[in-house]
Amino acid sequence: MHLWEALQARKGEVISFVGAGGKTTAMYCLGRELVSQGWRVITTSTTMIRPPSPDQTEALIVASNPLQLLRLTTEALRHKSLVTLASQRLEAENKLKGIEPGLTAALAHLADAVIIEADGARGLSLKAPAAHEPVVPLETTLFVPVVGIDAVGRRLTGEVVHRPRLVAKLTGLTCGETISASALASLLVHQQGALKGAPACARVTPLINKVHDESALATARQVADQIKGNSLLDRVLIGAVVTDDPIIECWRRVSAIVLAAGASKRFGLPKQLLPIAGTTMIEHVLNVVMATSVNEVVVVLGHSAAQIAERIPSDCRTALNEAWEAGISSSIQVGLEAIARTAEAALLVLADQPYLTSGALERILQAYYGSTKPIVAPMYDGQRGTPVLFDRRLFSELRTLRGDVGGREVIARFAKEMTAVEMRSAEMFLDIDTPAEYEEFLARAG
Repeated sequence: MHLWEALQARKGEVISFVGAGGKTTAMYCLGRELVSQGWRVITTSTTMIRPPSPDQTEALIVASNPLQLLRLTTEALRHKSLVTLASQRLEAENKLKGIEPGLTAALAHLADAVIIEADGARGLSLKAPAAHEPVVPLETTLFVPVVGIDAVGRRLTGEVVHRPRLVAKLTGLTCGETISASALASLLVHQQGALKGAPACARVTPLINKVHDESALATARQVADQIKGNSLLDRVLIGAVVTDDPIIECWRRVSAIVLAAGASKRFGLPKQLLPIAGTTMIEHVLNVVMATSVNEVVVVLGHSAAQIAERIPSDCRTALNEAWEAGISSSIQVGLEAIARTAEAALLVLADQPYLTSGALERILQAYYGSTKPIVAPMYDGQRGTPVLFDRRLFSELRTLRGDVGGREVIARFAKEMTAVEMRSAEMFLDIDTPAEYEEFLARAG
């Protein structure tokens, strides 16, 4: 996945990168991507930065006079698409002194995007900001804190961390202690840590960088899972910006909608309340869903709502479908109205799938995080099953459904936009509709 897609970069953006663990590389990666889309881009710093290599920029402009810098930039952008700016060369340090943040507004009128490195980290993987940093322009519309996942498992020392004492103070660690995924997560959402300097109106999207193998990916997912619910964050990115596909996963807010409004006519009594392994069917399904990385769980009730509601855990919200007799499409629409406005996707789950597992659901979620397609569905031997995840881009299509149909009509219309997740068996697709199927399940499950 491209970095610009995961960040949802828009023309007119001022994008500030802060933190450690590859933010300079990320800045130039984003700049090149935007240029490939036909944009004109300015990259710069408000502190200090190393001179860019020829593959990082098309032109380097250094001018101490702000008016001269603006004039030279205007001229350069007539012929170049990616221009890097600085106010002074620091030859002894082999660095460039950045621009004054007050120039940002003027620069934003010259290009389609301005990308800024707003602090320094001496090339290390983790940092905490000092009192004088970061230097983030007020015009910033997208704020990207960066951390290197390779810091996890290493000791909190100056070899790994810039300003280790400040990191220790913010995370509760002691200097020399092993850095944990939890400590990294707490630093990413700390107001005096990675979030320091974020303008109130800016979108905040952390980037967990340097994810080069499965072990690092598993650790990065732990961090993302711990911070995904923070209301200040827009998305959470996991990636390795030095690679051709810089973003491995883009964690977006997903709401699970558990459809439990039906009357169980073929069964003869509410199958949501059937005994399953010491609990009820609805509780089993909800426990499975809550053990995943979804941001919230909404249960749509209808027939026998009062009885079923007694079995709903307090961590879940409920929504009543008074028109449940109109079919499952009406419950989907009630669920869509009930989920958080910030949700970017809905995972539609049936309330009568006893073989459903958290692992299977998590694979569906991970497929969504790693794709830009708006539908993710499980498959086995060419057979599509449920649950199915729909991105918000298709919510309007789901709202047009009528009768006792789920999302299959939408899937049929957008078949090329679906990511299929191969399952190990078709067992998880099993739902229970009749007493005979329930007895068969009990026999198989022992």
